Parts: sequence; structure tokens; C-alpha cells
Amino acid sequence: MSSRVWIFDLDDTLHNASAHIFPVMNRAMTQYMMDMLALDEATAHDMRQHYWQIYGATLKGLMRHHAGHPSYFCPRHFLHETHNFLNLPDMVLQVKRLRHLLNGLSGRKLVFTNAPRDYALRVLDIMGIADCFELVFSVESTKFHGKPSVRGFQMLLKTINIKASDCIMLEDSLPALMTAKRLGMTTIWVTKKLKKPNFVDYRLSEVLALTHIRL
Repeated sequence: MSSRVWIFDLDDTLHNASAHIFPVMNRAMTQYMMDMLALDEATAHDMRQHYWQIYGATLKGLMRHHAGHPSYFCPRHFLHETHNFLNLPDMVLQVKRLRHLLNGLSGRKLVFTNAPRDYALRVLDIMGIADCFELVFSVESTKFHGKPSVRGFQMLLKTINIKASDCIMLEDSLPALMTAKRLGMTTIWVTKKLKKPNFVDYRLSEVLALTHIRL
């Protein structure tokens, strides 16, 4: 059995979440912050974007800067309210031949996502690839130390008892890939951008292009 371990990000890596899901999710997060912190829409929008850029996740910024707020929120409640898509099957864009690609990869296959577990499982089920992965390591699994936090990565490695040097990570987020590379993983950036930084080993325009590289 191959010792290789494939670690896949979910949104904008295994499927295109930017098309229909992220716009709705971002509006829900902005509204949540407006309600919790009594902010106007523009201020909440700017704060959400700032936290995402600085911490890699809006939730992490809220936990770090507003833990003492009178309306301090439950992280699980925040995730539920911002990922509760009633029409998710209509929002997920199917990726033809993805199941065939995943089944053809030798080694273990995992999903590592900053999304909540329920949402991740729903998306994978809708795409018909849930059974291709032995583990879905969600933001709850990291105790809310999501990517690009080193702590979250270390928790994943400990959970599945593997070495970082055996891992290949596919991800659309450069900060997450930077952490992966620092730990010793092979890094694959899924992006339409042409220029790749030094800590990225391979660049793919889409996950299906994985068949075009030799590892």
C-alpha cells in the first residue's frame, strides 16, 4: 500500500464555491456581524474581509478580537448560521470525472477544510465523492484553529498518524500552502493565476489537471 497521503481542500479546490456559495456565505457572515456587533453593513463587510485576509478565516478574527464582547457568540452557532444553505444541491457545481480521478490515486485521501463538518459532508455527498475519503477534517476537528494555523495542521497529522513529508496538499489558499510547505508537505496550488511562489511545488488550473503532473 502506498504511503502517499493526499490532502484536499474543499471549497474552490474540489469544487467551485466562488460561483454560487461564497457570495451567499459572505452576505450571511456580514449580516451576522452586523447583528452581533451592532455594525452598519459597510463596516461589517470591511471587517469580515480584513479578518479573512489576516487570519485566513472570519471566525478566527471574531474569536480573537471579540471574545469579551457582551454579545460574544458561540463559534458553532456562527458556523451553522452562515453555512445553512437550504438549496445547496442547486448551488454546488458538479465536476465530471472527479470521482474517477480520486479513485485512481494510490494512497490515502483526506479532506481538510475550514468549513463546518455538516456542510462539508453535504457538499461531498452532493458531488457523489464522500466515500472517496477516509476522513473529513473540519474546522471543528481543529478546535477552531483552522488553516493556515500550524496548530490545525499538527492536529491533523497527529490524528491520522502520518508524517508531513508523506503528504501532498491541494489547496487554493496560499497561506495554507505556505504552512504545509514549512511542515514538509508537497504543495499543489489550484488556481487560474499563472505565477506561483517558491513554496508552491506545482500549479494546476483545476483539480482534474492533477492527471497532467508526475509525483
